[in-house]
Amino acid sequence: MWDYTDKVKDHFLNPRNVGEIENPDGVAEVGSIACGDALKFTFKLDEGGKIKEAKFKTFGCASAIASASAMTEMVKGMTVEEAAKVTNQDIANYLGGLPQEKMHCSVLGREALEKAISFYKGTPVTAEEEKIVCECFGVTQMEIERAVHENRLATVEEVTNFTKAGGGCGNCHPMVQEIIDRVLSQVSEAPAERPKLSNIKKIKMIEETLEREIRPALKHDGGDIELVDVVGNRVLVATRGACASCQASDQTLKNFVEAKLRELVLPELVVEEVSA
Repeated sequence: MWDYTDKVKDHFLNPRNVGEIENPDGVAEVGSIACGDALKFTFKLDEGGKIKEAKFKTFGCASAIASASAMTEMVKGMTVEEAAKVTNQDIANYLGGLPQEKMHCSVLGREALEKAISFYKGTPVTAEEEKIVCECFGVTQMEIERAVHENRLATVEEVTNFTKAGGGCGNCHPMVQEIIDRVLSQVSEAPAERPKLSNIKKIKMIEETLEREIRPALKHDGGDIELVDVVGNRVLVATRGACASCQASDQTLKNFVEAKLRELVLPELVVEEVSA
């Protein structure tokens, strides 16, 4: 049996925002019932350009339902530009984590969000983006490329966990591996060096990232985090509210807080929880 967090169970048993919005500003249908997971997502904007309503209908497992429910909760109150930055890892982190074999459910949610935004913007989907690599599950080249890039996937098995590609007959395995090698080679060829940060600049960037990217997400669920100190590349923090008593707080600190700080500030940063 899968090891689901309490939050995944809650969003599965008590899904939020189930249904379909009439005359939506954004709409998307992804997946298919034949492949085991299907999701329809709709959203409506308010006069200020923020998402005031977000609803979903889905056919799938507990993780698919929970991921779609979580995604609709996350994007409400966001602008379209802010919602476009939500990743599948953000959805998984919001739920306190997902089993590796179920990460494709968070990818399905992010894909629905992305396509609904494209619908709103009137952005056409190119033939190359729609090129099917995995015929068994209808997974496109673009979906595999994005999953590999965003999650640094290195094996066909990992790609299957995140997208289902390669989980059927296996005929697409060589093509999937070719995509993995190409995307990872492009990442490794990209300039890796960042300008050296002074201690003052580093602390300021950490504080700004906590305030802008991390604390709002934690507060949305009744939690919070406080920066206690920065010692070298060690970021010492104290959890507050719901985060202080959450069984998955260690996972949240590593997979969300530390991941965001490494992405936006410095790859060498390590987050540690302290009492304060």
